[in-house]
Amino acid sequence: MKVKMMQVGPIGTNCYILEHDKKIAVIDPGDEGVRILAELGKMEGQVEYILLTHGHYDHTTAVPELHAALPEARIYIHRADANGAGSRLFPLAGQVDGLLFYGEGDTLPLGTLTIEVLHTPGHSPGSVTLKAGDALFTGDTLFAGDCGRTDLRGGSWEEILASLGRLGRLEGNFHVLPGHMDTSDLDTERQVNPYLRQGMGLG
Repeated sequence: MKVKMMQVGPIGTNCYILEHDKKIAVIDPGDEGVRILAELGKMEGQVEYILLTHGHYDHTTAVPELHAALPEARIYIHRADANGAGSRLFPLAGQVDGLLFYGEGDTLPLGTLTIEVLHTPGHSPGSVTLKAGDALFTGDTLFAGDCGRTDLRGGSWEEILASLGRLGRLEGNFHVLPGHMDTSDLDTERQVNPYLRQGMGLG
């Protein structure tokens, strides 16, 4: 499993290109579609998926451009965030035909790798974390030392705490690959992240 991180757009959203067995998933193409496509053009694999951790504009802006260039790639989002056509917060609906929906417990094969969907609401109703191998693509749920905001439409402090607690209680260590800022690992976050610790009931 190989992962390339690209920071895209005006607020530096982390877009990830996940490759395994020459199969590729693009996670959160938030902007700069031409640049993302150029990076994909350097790779030998086939793009199987465009996967969205949630529906906010800074994670979805490049989806229509990628969809036009890669029509065979399947686009997944949680149904709860595939709404609000024309909204700045949830702009994707109405722009892309053939959206597919995933939710809690769903799995997607990427070659011999399995991507598992964990529904982790709080930042938005349809926020998900994607678990693949030893990595967690946490979107705007869990950041290094921090967590996502909950004051936007559909956000919930109680739900994000529950989601953070769930992630903190996963067995083993994982690379934490968030939607913004630096990467981390779950063991570190269990020790230093006050919001994860609060969600786990550790104060």
